[in-house]
Amino acid sequence: IHCSLLTTGARDRQMLRLLVLHGPNLNLLGTREPSVYGQMSLSDIDKSITRRSGELGIAVQTKQSNSEGELVTWIQNARGHFDGIIINPAAYTHTSIAIRDAIAAVALPTVEVHLSNIHQREEFRHHSFIAGVAIGQIAGFGPTGYLLALEALTVHLGAKRSSSRTRADVRKKPAASRR
Repeated sequence: IHCSLLTTGARDRQMLRLLVLHGPNLNLLGTREPSVYGQMSLSDIDKSITRRSGELGIAVQTKQSNSEGELVTWIQNARGHFDGIIINPAAYTHTSIAIRDAIAAVALPTVEVHLSNIHQREEFRHHSFIAGVAIGQIAGFGPTGYLLALEALTVHLGAKRSSSRTRADVRKKPAASRR
């Protein structure tokens, strides 16, 4: 299991908190089929995620597991602790209804990431059980896909928070001042 945590300012409740999950075999990045997945190790990818999250002012925790059950547990435990999830379910993309159901159950905005373009690969990789419960999917951009997901989820959650604050402000104002 690979895990890292950006804690700078994590006590600040206004800071967005994102969970980044890496699925099976991603711990082999850098040596596993570099022609498909690139030369960058998972540790290097996590360092770039942590660096970019610091620039964006968000807290990020990254985890990797080869176990479907462990990924499901981490997703379930994310509720109340994180504002969103970025997940590369790897091979579980095409097989795991359990991961799909866990994402649906916690109802956290989730972005699905793939290093390769799953739609240009073998036919069995074209279907994603995760896509139906994710707010978006980023595939084919290599490690940059994780950074794109950070940006997209940060913007999505920022807009969601702004919208919530605006609605709350409207509810607080007397009806006469809203006209």
